[in-house]
Amino acid sequence: MVRLHLEYGNSGDIEKVQKIATKLIISLKHLPYTEILKQLMLPTVKYRSLRGDMIKVFKIVNNFYHLQAAVKLNFNTFSTTRGNKYKLQKSSCHYNIRKYSFSSRVVNMWNSLPNDMVETDTINTFKNCLDKYWSIQDVLCNFNANLIGTVSLPICI
Repeated sequence: MVRLHLEYGNSGDIEKVQKIATKLIISLKHLPYTEILKQLMLPTVKYRSLRGDMIKVFKIVNNFYHLQAAVKLNFNTFSTTRGNKYKLQKSSCHYNIRKYSFSSRVVNMWNSLPNDMVETDTINTFKNCLDKYWSIQDVLCNFNANLIGTVSLPICI
């Protein structure tokens, strides 16, 4: 319950709170933070944020939000070589305030997802596929890691 309220803050600060809370488990206290997360099967705050962004994009692309309430995302109609058929167009940003906005930060991650994942018909199927696809990413248990490239795993069955 506390995590939901804290996630409005800075993710680094929230990660510190999670780290302190996991150290309260006496049997795991001697382990490094990444190992504690693996033992508890608890993802980092950064991973949850990235996952939440992808779920939000999926909902926007598939019109699960009211059109006037959703963020406007532009589709890239010119590129058909790589990625999925719902590729987003990357806009140029001159100021940092725009560079880190939702519509700018999600483009590369979304475009790297495979076609069979973004074409799923339900939100839960998309979530399961995304979790499976990102299951070997370091960012799952290491706050300092970043998502790397595309992962060649079977996606959805």
